[in-house]
Order: sequence, then C-alpha cells, then structure tokens
Amino acid sequence: MPYGITIKHDQGGKRLEVGCPHQSGLLYVVPSEASWVCTEENLHAHALAGFFKELARLQDPQVNALMRRWGLYFRERPVESEEEAKQG
Repeated sequence: MPYGITIKHDQGGKRLEVGCPHQSGLLYVVPSEASWVCTEENLHAHALAGFFKELARLQDPQVNALMRRWGLYFRERPVESEEEAKQG
C-alpha cells in the first residue's frame, strides 16, 4: 500500500486506506441511516464530515484531548449548492 490516503470504491461502500511509515489502517464507510441522502460517489465525504461534526459538538474533554493529541481539528462549513461547487 502506498503512503497517504487511498480511496477504494467497493461494492456497497468505500474503503479508505491510510498509512505512513509509522501508522497504517483501513476505514470502511458503508451506507447507513445518516447517509441515505448522499450519493454513493460522495458517501465517504458525507459520512466523515457528519461524523466529525457530531463528534465536535459533543464537547467531550476526552475526545477534544485525543483530537489535539493527533493534531485533528474540525470546523463545520456552510454547504454549497451543487451548482456553486461546480463553479468553484
């Protein structure tokens, strides 16, 4: 597996391969009750943005500390229309 993030399009979901010389793992993204609204093409982006949005809203000190430990920060942004996204 090459280093970085590789997105594999599996039947019924996505598989995100993440790795570097020091860490390696797989993240599986499959259709769920919260992702029914999104296309299969964007399922992984929808699930990750929604997950991190809800995780950040918990304002749990342990979650916040863990995210800081790994240098992860999430900021929700306004959703663009499909037409705006194509233009931009």
